[in-house]
Amino acid sequence: MRLKVKKTDLLYLSLLSFILVSTTAISLNSGFDNIVTYIYPSKNKAYSDLPVLKDTAKYPILSAQSVMAVDLTSGVTLYEKDPNKALLPASTTKIVTALVALDTYEPEQVLKVGKVAVEGQKMGLITGEEIKFIDLLNGLLIYSANDAAEVLASNHPGERDLFIALMNKKVKDLGLNNTHFGNPTGLDNGAQYSTTRDLVVVAKYSMENPTFAEIVGTKEKIVKSVDGKYTHRLVNINKLLGSVDGVKGVKTGWTENARENLVVYVERNNRKVMTVVLGSSDRFGETEELIEWIYQNYIWEKITPRSNQ
Repeated sequence: MRLKVKKTDLLYLSLLSFILVSTTAISLNSGFDNIVTYIYPSKNKAYSDLPVLKDTAKYPILSAQSVMAVDLTSGVTLYEKDPNKALLPASTTKIVTALVALDTYEPEQVLKVGKVAVEGQKMGLITGEEIKFIDLLNGLLIYSANDAAEVLASNHPGERDLFIALMNKKVKDLGLNNTHFGNPTGLDNGAQYSTTRDLVVVAKYSMENPTFAEIVGTKEKIVKSVDGKYTHRLVNINKLLGSVDGVKGVKTGWTENARENLVVYVERNNRKVMTVVLGSSDRFGETEELIEWIYQNYIWEKITPRSNQ
């Protein structure tokens, strides 16, 4: 027995399929600019290099609780492992701390250090010290200084609480709903969480700021208080910077509960990739392994639209 299908039913099913496919594509690519557009059929020429995985590729096995790697030009996911799992971000939080600070202060603006009682990594700021914003930003991003984060937050015109509120507004403005901050440092508390997917978007956005990109790509720097009385030597914690080809930043993170976190931007032969690992037992080793695997096992192919024939 043959089932009769009306033309109107076929039209409805085709329309439904188109909507589902379109919605999926938009969902996968949200948060990225310059997503490749396919034009079929069309006389217009649309070309883009898309990463294609080799048939012989074997996926790396990583200890990290969550991993995501994305080709930034096309928005194609190159590797993922539980990318939407909410985890402790640790000092990757400071990416957003930096963004809010860049919105707030001028580079040469002088800030005063108050009483800073904070645990963990510190650049050694002294109560009463006056230091330029740009030097605090260097301390925040190169040395991951918690005292720098607190000074930036406490000097905000709306004070620390508003600064943190603006951090949460920043990620919401980027369309990210799985990230929340309770402090500017990344130290663990119940209100602090993010995902590798969200951090890819945040890091991509941040690297478009020339000041941010320059600082996170700096291996070492010495900064001083305005009066020259206090000197702070800053050494970048990211061990891959300068040792792995193409690595240009972005941010490390560690707490006992979060384990090892790392966000990395790498560029080789104009192929721009962002990787994020959260909850790793070897953030530098696993990120390096992931980067080498990507560039060895993906081929970027030029895609051309079909003709009207």
